[in-house]
Amino acid sequence: MITGKIDVTKIDKSLLFESQKTGAKYLDIVLIETPNSQYGDTHMIVQSLPKQRRDAGERGAILGNAKEFSGGGGGGNAAPAVANDPGEEVPF
Repeated sequence: MITGKIDVTKIDKSLLFESQKTGAKYLDIVLIETPNSQYGDTHMIVQSLPKQRRDAGERGAILGNAKEFSGGGGGGNAAPAVANDPGEEVPF
């Protein structure tokens, strides 16, 4: 299991896209391994960019970090479940 935290204020909102079927909004991200992180994180979370922007040398914003947990089904390393309040608005 991999858990992570994203700073939503760093998201380039112009790259959000909507599902034609459901109307849900999505953001493409990339997880990049960071095995030598001083904080114990195993991945960096970066916003994905369209190929044209990547080819122009642009890099996606670093949105946050993630940590991979391993182990059996005992739940010792599992992160707690988080319930979203249906009335809570996303800050963007």
